Amino acid sequence: MIVMSIDPGLSGAIAVFIDDVLIDIVDTPTHELTRNNKTKRQISASALASIFKDHRPDHVVVERVSAMPNQGVTSVFSFGRSFGVIEGILAAYELPATYVMPSVWTKAIGRGAGKDASRARACELYPAHQKQFARVKDDGRADAVLIGAWWLKANK
Repeated sequence: MIVMSIDPGLSGAIAVFIDDVLIDIVDTPTHELTRNNKTKRQISASALASIFKDHRPDHVVVERVSAMPNQGVTSVFSFGRSFGVIEGILAAYELPATYVMPSVWTKAIGRGAGKDASRARACELYPAHQKQFARVKDDGRADAVLIGAWWLKANK
C-alpha cells in the first residue's frame, strides 16, 4: 500500500510510504509570482499534482489546518489556498483521504512540544533519514513524516 502524508503550507512537505517503509520526502513545490509589485511564493498546483501522479498513493493523510489567532489576513489566505489546492488534487484523482488535527497525531506519535521536537522524533523513528531533518527549516518534512507514521500506526 502506498500512503502519502502531507504537512500543508508553503514550508510543508509530502512523505511517501510503501508498506510502512518511508521511501521519499518532498518539500511542497512552490513558485514565485509578482503581485502588486511584491514577489510572493505560492504552491505550484501542477508540480504538486505531478507528485501525486508519480507516486500514485492508495491513501493520503493530511494535517487538518485552520487559521490561528494573530495571523495576518494575507498569510491566512495563502495557507487556505495551499490547503484548497491539496483538496482539489485529492478530488480530481478521487483519492481517499484522512484529515487529522495536529493535537491528535502529535500526542499519539509521542512528539514533544515545539517544532524542534518534530525533527527530533522523526530522527528517532527514521534514523536513516536524519540528514533530511537536519536544518531548522526541515520541520515541515519532519511533520509530514510523523503524520504518515501516525496513520500507519493507527491502521495496523
